[in-house]
Amino acid sequence: MTTQLLNEHQTAELLSVSPATLRRWRWAGQGPRFRKIGRTVRYSPGDIDAFVEAASRTSTSCGEC
Repeated sequence: MTTQLLNEHQTAELLSVSPATLRRWRWAGQGPRFRKIGRTVRYSPGDIDAFVEAASRTSTSCGEC
């Protein structure tokens, strides 16, 4: 595997959120997919891109739009 995985702080910075927000999202089953390797949490750049793409909306009045 040659994919570079990002840690929690790198991912938080990339998404402009705090590491605490990422922790809350993980706890709630939201946010980007992540890998748990031992006690560490890592994020794939592709999963982060997919999360951002899935957040695309065409209207503020519809949660599913």
